[in-house]
Amino acid sequence: MSTDEDHPSLEAGLQLRYATGLLLADEGIGLLEAITEHGSINRAAHATGISYRTAWERIEGLNNLSERPLVERAVGGRGGGGTRLTGHGVQLVRVFRELEQEHRRYLNGLASRIHGLEVVMPVLGRLHLQTSARNQLWGQVSSIRHDAVNAEVRLSLGQGQSIVAIITEDSLARLDLIEGTNALALIKSSSVVIATAAAPNLSASNQLCGHVSRLHRGAINSDVVIELKQSKSIAAVITNESVDRLGLEDGSTACAIFDASSVIIGLGE
Repeated sequence: MSTDEDHPSLEAGLQLRYATGLLLADEGIGLLEAITEHGSINRAAHATGISYRTAWERIEGLNNLSERPLVERAVGGRGGGGTRLTGHGVQLVRVFRELEQEHRRYLNGLASRIHGLEVVMPVLGRLHLQTSARNQLWGQVSSIRHDAVNAEVRLSLGQGQSIVAIITEDSLARLDLIEGTNALALIKSSSVVIATAAAPNLSASNQLCGHVSRLHRGAINSDVVIELKQSKSIAAVITNESVDRLGLEDGSTACAIFDASSVIIGLGE
């Protein structure tokens, strides 16, 4: 006799993945909703049960992978300022919640028709690959220079900002990269060097300048986030001694410097 235990329940969270690589899931949407409700990152983090630092990392990741900013700092108003969703952010939250309702209705009718679910689910879970690279910046391939072995790929981030990556010609062909392709630049935060001004005499191909938007100091190292144009950002992990020597603090002018060989290119879709 068949029982409910013979058929595992089908539960799945809704995820929306955009061509830019932007991944919207319930945890991110919940944070955006909390920002709307509370008007600050600190209170939104507390409301969603995460740390202030984690909240900022999620917001920076969302803004980096969105074609338009989702979250912005509010100037003035109650309490002298805070954080709020842009019009684009408000629209994304609304659409996500509407899709989530339809998704739930679909799952309720699907579970009873699936057989062998307990066998395939562990495999499907392993196929969901994530990357540990802290910095993930979406852009469009603006130029490609070929060499016998390697190719130089320039990724435009908009408003005059770009990232240069060196990849093999084999990788270029495998990814089918051409000018106009949407792609992701992935850079580990430990590969990023911080300077207080652009250094044209350095051999590093990438120098992205902005201002320090967040500085989290640990026992030995500090996590430094530099805000770029269009609400994009890039993070670096440097020693506390370096922070002190450079005189870094919130609002300081700073540049993120990294080699083209430190950049990994991935497809955004």
